[in-house]
Amino acid sequence: MSENSNNKPVYDLEERTFIFAKDVRMFIKTLPYSIANVEDSKQVVKSSGSVGANYREANEALSKKDFLMRIKISRKEAKESAYWLRLINETNDLKNYNEGIRLHNEATQLKKILSAIIGKSN
Repeated sequence: MSENSNNKPVYDLEERTFIFAKDVRMFIKTLPYSIANVEDSKQVVKSSGSVGANYREANEALSKKDFLMRIKISRKEAKESAYWLRLINETNDLKNYNEGIRLHNEATQLKKILSAIIGKSN
């Protein structure tokens, strides 16, 4: 279970990954302008959206092999999102630092959940 930015519990992983991507986009809008933030923002927007997109694709997989590949891609994207969020958090003096930390933690939790799914599917 996770909580979104409104502190409401979210149990459905498709919804949780959607909220994660949405919250990342809202967080990015608050960053100060810099060339680094523009580039880092592009990366984290792509990877955060890809977590949920690939999870949804996994749920529609045609085979177990296809399922595992998509879940592994989703996990990779969650790990990448955590990286970009950490970089953004540690290279800015943010007014909403706690939100950046929350999003980094959510990316890490999503990676762990996806790793557990992979472990149980092998």
